[in-house]
Amino acid sequence: MMLDFPADGTPFKLQLSFHSVIEGLEKTAQDTQHPEAAAAAGDLLRRVNAEAPELREGITQEEQLKRHEGLIRELLHDLFPEALTQNEIKAVGLPYSNVFFNLTERFGKILHAAGPSFSTYIRDFDEHQFYVMSCCIILNQYYGTQLDFGPPLFYDIPAADGVMRHYRILANADFLDIVPTENSLPITPEDIDLLLNNYHDLALWKAKFPPQTWLLRGFSLLNLFDATVESAVSTFKENLLGLYHAGFQDSTATIFRSIYRIPDLQIGFTLYTPEDGLLSPCAFGKQMKSFLLPEGQDEDARAVLGEAVYQALANENVYVAASDTTVFQGTQTEGLIADRLLYRNMNSFILAPVAKNGQLLGILELVCPKPRRLNSINANKLDIILPYLTDTVERLVAQFQNQVQAVIQEKYTAIHGSVHWKFQEEAERYIDAQMIGKEYKLQEIIFPEVHPLYGQLDIRGSSEARNSSIQRDLQQQLQTLVLLLDAIGNRPGKAPELTSEGQTVRTLLGDLEGTLLADTEQYIQHYLEENIHPRLRELSAPEVLPFIQQYFRDTDKAQGSFHAWRRRYENTVAMINDTVAGILDSRQKEAQAIFPHYYERFKTDGVEHNLYIGPCIAPKQVFDVRKLQALRLWQLQVLCEMEAAYHQVKPLLRTPLEVTTLVLAHHSTLSIRFRLDEKRFDVDGSYNARFEIVKKRIDKAHRKGTNERITQPGFMTIVCSNDEEEQEYRHFIGQLQARRLLDVSVEHFDVEDLQGISGLRALRVGIVH
Repeated sequence: MMLDFPADGTPFKLQLSFHSVIEGLEKTAQDTQHPEAAAAAGDLLRRVNAEAPELREGITQEEQLKRHEGLIRELLHDLFPEALTQNEIKAVGLPYSNVFFNLTERFGKILHAAGPSFSTYIRDFDEHQFYVMSCCIILNQYYGTQLDFGPPLFYDIPAADGVMRHYRILANADFLDIVPTENSLPITPEDIDLLLNNYHDLALWKAKFPPQTWLLRGFSLLNLFDATVESAVSTFKENLLGLYHAGFQDSTATIFRSIYRIPDLQIGFTLYTPEDGLLSPCAFGKQMKSFLLPEGQDEDARAVLGEAVYQALANENVYVAASDTTVFQGTQTEGLIADRLLYRNMNSFILAPVAKNGQLLGILELVCPKPRRLNSINANKLDIILPYLTDTVERLVAQFQNQVQAVIQEKYTAIHGSVHWKFQEEAERYIDAQMIGKEYKLQEIIFPEVHPLYGQLDIRGSSEARNSSIQRDLQQQLQTLVLLLDAIGNRPGKAPELTSEGQTVRTLLGDLEGTLLADTEQYIQHYLEENIHPRLRELSAPEVLPFIQQYFRDTDKAQGSFHAWRRRYENTVAMINDTVAGILDSRQKEAQAIFPHYYERFKTDGVEHNLYIGPCIAPKQVFDVRKLQALRLWQLQVLCEMEAAYHQVKPLLRTPLEVTTLVLAHHSTLSIRFRLDEKRFDVDGSYNARFEIVKKRIDKAHRKGTNERITQPGFMTIVCSNDEEEQEYRHFIGQLQARRLLDVSVEHFDVEDLQGISGLRALRVGIVH
């Protein structure tokens, strides 16, 4: 093997030489004050000059090292004292390489335990680093710079039991000389400045320090010390940044095995929620399993840990360790720890509280199949690593809670984006006051002088259809039950009390022939649950049991035939609502581009929506009446599109239902206020409440002097209160007629007086679909 670097892998041409040691021997041989030492040095010099002159001139072959191994050891005797060979991890080597020899006994044993297939390499050290660091050595030693050119270097060497040990490398370069060759290029101060700012430009470094243009002559001393714990802590900190990455559990277990030198050690983690006193599997991507919760379900902390262990972990924040789980089990009168660990053959363990400011956040679990390997003494090793885990868990708990709150706000109580800025301003004022210790009461969020737009696509006859479906399902159930009770009653001497109930069921079935009353369904179901079903469940006769079992299967709300008509109705309503609401939601981006406005949409038996637009919603933008008119036209057009979408899915509906479309015009402005108790906006003030009253009653209103509802399937009805509103909406209707979205004929009529409200009029026009 050549003892040289690759031709293009370093700026150095290598000469492994012991000339500096030999020159030191020459001085010793001339020392007349110490004749014995001088004689020994002279003898060694003669042997070196006679047998191995290449030790001074330079060695390039591994065979030369092996041949002169004994002589080299004598030369280096003072650097490798015999008394320390079992203690020091030391060798002769070359900078940034994996070539070393003249090992101490301890170093040799470490490599032997690693096995014949192991080869050393410097951790995380690539070709780029190797070349640049070599150039930095030249700059420091030849040009007088003081570059701190490298991170700590480590060898990762497995022990005989497979546990990885980490050794910090300390290199002594006192015995190295760096000399330019005839091919070296001069380096100017400007070159140095350029290099200092271009670490990643390997081509530049090679241009200034071409390969093998500098002579590296001599050797370095490598001293290693066991930095397994320190390295493991550093790696653990890096691991915590990749908590969600695959393999986190295994990589973290490897770190703890290195710290404890226990090859079969395993780790787990359990989250603790102080609000409800529950232990939970790790919520952060479930990257760490829990030995305390083998089923992966939340459990009461006191029940799992027992009171004594709970107090130690949650209140005292101290380690709980057992060198023998069986012995620990014998001392515990409560708790499930020992049983669960012994079931998994874990015979020693440490439970470490992960706590911040005295508050338990979770429990780190270290377990081992062998007794006495984990104990209260080595539990203290966790002192150096637990703070990093604690900070991470605290951060992740807060992050997780923030994510939960974000989901709640987005999915349940979202603040619409158009008005979010005002809530943010108020929240910032509140937080700023808290930070300086000043009391601050959150101010109400009010948007004054906004124009309301209301519209709906209502499912006509939904209540009647719902009642009809319920009635048909109940009739089928009672008819089936009558036949079942008759079959049971025809068995001689069997269940006479059920026979008498059959007549009651027939009476209930007769009651369903007329109009379904509001409480009929509830009354029938209560009667069946209290009087019929318990007795049916008691029967086990083989000739009737299959029919009873089928009856109860048919009562299942999700799949049973006694709820088939209701499911058809509910699926029909859901299909209509989802279809038309999807149109409305998808067109919101376009509407917001007209002018930012507050938007809310509700699904009931149909879909209704509110839009509020005004300068206070977006004070940084210019508002004028043309943008309001554009939004009103947009509303009418989208309602036409919603009805067209309904007609596309109409053939697929299991229950035939029709829809009606309504718009309520309102030219006066009003104010909306966010109600904290309901977490929603509502109109503000008694006068403005008139608009809300009209919204609730108008779709059931009739044409004045008739029994005809103002809303009809296939038509859009626009309710107005004055000539100005009517003229504006006639203009909008004309535009939509030109686009062939509305029919050419327009009806005009008065609306019947509502409670406390009169003078309303309506325009009704057919929708093209």
